Amino acid sequence: MTLPPGMVEARYVDTGLAAYAGNPFIEALPPLLERKNLRQALGGNIERSDMDIYLDGHVRIHAISQLLDRFFQPLARHIDLESKLSVMLRQGYIGRNLANGNHAAHIQNGYERIMTGDLTSFRFDHVESTAKSLAFIGCSGSGKTSSLNRILNTYPQLIYHPQHNFTQIVFLKIDCPHDGSLKNLCHNFFREIDARLGTNYVRRYVEKRHGVETLIALMSQVANTHAIGLLVIDEIQHLSLRASGGAEKMLNFFVTLVNEISVPVVMVGTPKARPIFEMDLRSARRGAGFGSILWEPLTRPDTGVDINRSEWGAFTNKLWQYQWLTKASDAISEELRDLWFDLSQGIMDVVIKLFVLSQIRAVVNGTERITPAIMKSVYQDELKPIHPMIDALRSRDPNKIARYSDLTVPAVDQKILELSNLLDSVKDKISAATKFAGNEQAIRLFNMLVAMGYESDLLEPLVLRAFEEHPKLMIRDLMPIIHGWYQSESSATTSSAPKSQAKRIKQADWHTLDSDDLRFMHSQAANEDELYGALADAGLMFDTDSWLAQCNQE
Repeated sequence: MTLPPGMVEARYVDTGLAAYAGNPFIEALPPLLERKNLRQALGGNIERSDMDIYLDGHVRIHAISQLLDRFFQPLARHIDLESKLSVMLRQGYIGRNLANGNHAAHIQNGYERIMTGDLTSFRFDHVESTAKSLAFIGCSGSGKTSSLNRILNTYPQLIYHPQHNFTQIVFLKIDCPHDGSLKNLCHNFFREIDARLGTNYVRRYVEKRHGVETLIALMSQVANTHAIGLLVIDEIQHLSLRASGGAEKMLNFFVTLVNEISVPVVMVGTPKARPIFEMDLRSARRGAGFGSILWEPLTRPDTGVDINRSEWGAFTNKLWQYQWLTKASDAISEELRDLWFDLSQGIMDVVIKLFVLSQIRAVVNGTERITPAIMKSVYQDELKPIHPMIDALRSRDPNKIARYSDLTVPAVDQKILELSNLLDSVKDKISAATKFAGNEQAIRLFNMLVAMGYESDLLEPLVLRAFEEHPKLMIRDLMPIIHGWYQSESSATTSSAPKSQAKRIKQADWHTLDSDDLRFMHSQAANEDELYGALADAGLMFDTDSWLAQCNQE
């Protein structure tokens, strides 16, 4: 039998726990992952070669942009979330065992509810629900949806059990409708089931114009018919848009799913959803059946605490490794890291977007490294829509923060396109190391030699010279010629090093020089005080006060 895409055939593995033993729904799930293996499973997959920094600017922009979707650094909060979802999924199946008849009893109870129109009705009273609910709250940009997707992707969504001729839906994720309507939520549920299994529930139930109560009963029955292990309702904050008890009715529905139909439910939303669970003590208890998770932005560690042992340090250190810039530094300066936090306030989505856009701008303007000046300009020019939110978080005023419970980050794709177009207008300023007047063979030869350890500054004119003097030779024939010239140039440069003079370059291009060049430091300073500070940090200022004090002691 050929299984459809996304479906796997059940392979049963003993979990070692008596409570899970003999339950096909649980034993067919992947084994519980240890912490180390879990971090590897959740981590992003980004390919990067040392040679990539010498690619054309347009190509590097594509490489940098992949960070927006692929970068993921597992933190302690992700491990905690995975642990809770893992427990909820398996515990919810204890009361729905395919092998001992409990699952069939749930289906019979669902049939009774449909026939009577009463969601509290049941035929078998011995079946106990073991499902739990979880409220997962966090501001937009905190990584809720991306984290959930990565965790859920460690499981197959569909498992076929040949012995029982049964297809199990391990998890189902749907969005809450913008109008907060129960009816539309049920419609979204049936559409998602049809999309996964190729069924026709939309035609059978949605097009029949059933009322809300009937749709809820049908939804409950379908959830048990396919043994849904975990139901994730995203964008739950939309419920607050409904008046006249819409949110309360929705909560009653969730409680029915969890307590009577035995389907674990994860309710995901922004802080705007918190009032839904705080309407009264009874609602609050129901919304937190398995507790609640509140994700706040990353915090900067207190003074004296090792930055590398904090979530903020781990996240930024990992992200810093993915640079496609020719003059990138190995480590983040504390000045830049402090600025990075100030401009993002620890919101992970903003942290990544600042990093991506700063890299792209560094490629476009030829700086080829991320500097505080570049990051400030990116924040001012590209991220203006989020300034009120960042200012509110920076103020630490709860009243101001409450106005911006949803964070909307501007479309970065459009910004990348604009910067890419700008790259066309300044292409003549891009280093000849990556252009060579469009000679692809010269570019290829240059990249190969750089990867072998040749210095790019000495190599560039030699490659140009080789193609000018020997235009008909193959790359393999040009390599020994360039090698001989390179050795001669290296020896001459070494012997005449004391007589060497600073490279002449226009002041407008000082920002493209090396980081330890005085002209580069001047280009990055907004005023004399900043320049003095940069020179002092680099150890280039003579400390007259210390010298005079030492002279007086002598």
